[in-house]
Amino acid sequence: MTPLPDLPDLPDLPFPRTEVALNTVRYVRGISAPAIFNHAVRAYFFGRFLGGQKGLRPDEDYDDELLFLGCVLHDVGLTEEGDGDQTFDLDGADLAARHLTAQGVPADRVEVVWDAVALHLTGAIALRKRPEVALMAAGTGYDIRPHGPALPAGYADRVHAALPRLGGAAALHDAIVRQALAKPHKAPVFTLPGELVRQRTGQVWPTWRELVDAEPSWGDYGPPAG
Repeated sequence: MTPLPDLPDLPDLPFPRTEVALNTVRYVRGISAPAIFNHAVRAYFFGRFLGGQKGLRPDEDYDDELLFLGCVLHDVGLTEEGDGDQTFDLDGADLAARHLTAQGVPADRVEVVWDAVALHLTGAIALRKRPEVALMAAGTGYDIRPHGPALPAGYADRVHAALPRLGGAAALHDAIVRQALAKPHKAPVFTLPGELVRQRTGQVWPTWRELVDAEPSWGDYGPPAG
């Protein structure tokens, strides 16, 4: 059994050991902060568990490698390499696609991972997509706040022994805010990055009408007062 690079082997917590999966772990491990990398891999183990609770079987009801790749890559938009000019989820989806394409992954499989990464902040939308997308979103959410079915006795302990939390939620928050403060367009109003920046800075968001009335405007609310 090929060990996962830079991680202890987890014989009772199986994961894909394909060449693409192992290369992706090496790649993400090399560009990510440890707390965020650990969060990404934990999301796979929690997503796989949540799938099992719904009777979904790996490589029968969903593609286990695609779930793993989506989880491992889902926060690469928070790395220096992934820090572009979009919100971090879209930056990450684009970087994930470039990485997998360079590995020779077929376009239809790359598209599934792109969707998983791009949609992982969309909550109910992601949960209604194909299993690889839905389980990735569910697993990432469970790792931040474990709502849902209780884990089997000792499961979380084994995952956390191999992948320590290292203040994962705080690290994610700080990485999102740090990017957005440097590039404010990465935190549009009414988005998760925008809300985290608003909480950090105390800035006031415009109302719907103020957004619509801002120049240029179609004048749907009539001419400006005054």
